[in-house]
Amino acid sequence: MFDVIIAGCGPTGAILAAELRLHDVRVLVVEKETEPASFVRIVGLHIRSLELMAMRGLLDRLREHGRQRPAGGFFAAIDKPAPEGLDSAHAYLLGIQQPVIVRLLEEHASELGAEIRRGRAATGFEQDDDGVTVELSDGELLRTRYLIGCDGARSTVRKLLGVGFPGEPSRNDALMGEMKVGVPPEEIAATMAGLPEPTRRFWLRHFGEGVYSVLVPAAGVSDRSEPPTLEDFKQQLRTVVGTDFGVHSPRWLSRFGDATRQAERYRVGRVLLAGDSAHIHPPIGGQGLNLGIQDAINLGWKLAAQIRGWAPETLLDTYQAERHPVAADVLDNTRAQVELQSPGPGPRAVRRLLTELMDFDEVNRQLIEKITAIGLRYDFGAGPDLLGRRLRDLDLKQGRLYDRLHQGRGLVLDRTERLTVEGWSDRVDLLTDPTAAVDAPALLLRPDGHIGWIGEEQQDLNEHLTRWFGAPAT
Repeated sequence: MFDVIIAGCGPTGAILAAELRLHDVRVLVVEKETEPASFVRIVGLHIRSLELMAMRGLLDRLREHGRQRPAGGFFAAIDKPAPEGLDSAHAYLLGIQQPVIVRLLEEHASELGAEIRRGRAATGFEQDDDGVTVELSDGELLRTRYLIGCDGARSTVRKLLGVGFPGEPSRNDALMGEMKVGVPPEEIAATMAGLPEPTRRFWLRHFGEGVYSVLVPAAGVSDRSEPPTLEDFKQQLRTVVGTDFGVHSPRWLSRFGDATRQAERYRVGRVLLAGDSAHIHPPIGGQGLNLGIQDAINLGWKLAAQIRGWAPETLLDTYQAERHPVAADVLDNTRAQVELQSPGPGPRAVRRLLTELMDFDEVNRQLIEKITAIGLRYDFGAGPDLLGRRLRDLDLKQGRLYDRLHQGRGLVLDRTERLTVEGWSDRVDLLTDPTAAVDAPALLLRPDGHIGWIGEEQQDLNEHLTRWFGAPAT
């Protein structure tokens, strides 16, 4: 019997498996595809995801295969630089090929002991009070304590679970791909500068090595059931821009819509949803993959605590309570971004106004922190502003803060030199450093890096250790 079966081995499923293995949870990941996707699509890891990778000791491995870019110009593709002094040691975007990130995260999960079976899919399940019986596509029946659907926008797990997926169907389709161009950069720049409205659901962005990301409207490319061709892109570029820029040698080509949906519930009994199984939205702003990774790291330690037997009664319920509003906010900001790229005179006027407003640092900072998730604050009740927020990586007497979080445990950072975690030392570490550059006498970090308590009294700390990490060991 497995502790957890995860349906889907994309980035969300792979990092969730790794998080569970940090706590010796027996995990099986099933993936219907026999091999990772072969097309070379560049995805971007935003600041918060980079921080989470650093917390687990993965960032250096990922950076070897990625390219750092400035953390600006995300919101509705409005070309504004990132504000200065973003509260992170990793204030950049890391562009990385999607097959590479899947491979690296899958390798990480395997190194920690997760079992991964490709060419298998979860096609059915039945749950009872003690666990879930999962049927695989080859007819095998497996027993598990929990099943997690990380199987994408058309999630079989979500559909079989009967969870509603309300929202808006796609109204506007677009073609998106990566390819080389046959004209010099100067000609591209001159053409783009001459466009009256270069943001009408169109972009041409240089990724390096002569490769460009291309987005054009799909209107006129009639058959949604067929993958787009390079000729489709050329036709649409000529229609929208007046030239096809001599595009050639595509890395990958796709067609997508602006459907926006969110699962009504993230948990029904012993079955949970994460990543695209729980929410979909247009790719504008590059938030989707990041949102799924952040779901997984929020869920992993909580589900592990439930399985290991030390979780407080309501801990697993906080997964939906915390992550459902986050995804709802992402859906709203992508709706706004889509409208800001619409061709009508009203949206164009609003876009011009917002472009002016983003010259104010506060406005630009608010939007960047929203897109990159570093402005997120969970509602943990009344307390200082830091409560519920993530804590940036700090330079400490004993190295860096995130280096102390590699094992997915809680951490008390104590500047008072008076506190203890006695009774919780099997799941929480104590780091005493009176020189730590944080505006608090002491704080409790959850395994996902969010601050669950701020204070200086031992009794108060004990109450919050119990809230997040259960009763003390006897």
